[in-house]
Amino acid sequence: MAHVRRYFEKALENDRALAEYALQLIQALYALERTAQQQHLDVVQRQALRESKALPLLKEWKTWLDQQQQNVLPKSSIGKAVHYTLNLWPRLVRYVEDGNYCIDNNLIENTIRPLALGRKNYLFAGSHDAAQRAAMFYSFFGTCKINQVEPYAWLKSVLEQLPEAKVNDLERFLPNKWTHPPQAPLG
Repeated sequence: MAHVRRYFEKALENDRALAEYALQLIQALYALERTAQQQHLDVVQRQALRESKALPLLKEWKTWLDQQQQNVLPKSSIGKAVHYTLNLWPRLVRYVEDGNYCIDNNLIENTIRPLALGRKNYLFAGSHDAAQRAAMFYSFFGTCKINQVEPYAWLKSVLEQLPEAKVNDLERFLPNKWTHPPQAPLG
């Protein structure tokens, strides 16, 4: 959704009225997300809020986009914004289906930005296997950060428990599923 918003922001110079209409709808969708966050809604409540409030806005926007596609010049910035949005539409509206989904991917983009900035350095990982392992650990540590899991505690716990784990039970070791093991009493 953030990328779609940028397209409409660029289109403000081309067709202010149409771009502002789309931006107001996007702003309303983000306002609903802020409300859900401020009210500390759980996953089920967030999904219910989206279905009752965001879905009607999205349906209105889709109707408007379909109409505008017929009226705007395809190569104009507003035409590109409309076309881009319609191409992404099935993926844009998926966040309404599950309260776990985010309205945009800004969180993960911000998490992986350091990786993208250091991309040239990673060309010299030593081997293809080493590069794959590094990528996996960056993914694990990024997931730890998102889920507020301390990476060292997670990795230490996983390495201690992994030898006895069954293949079907490995999912519980992922940072988003992991719960810190109970501490042994001191003394």
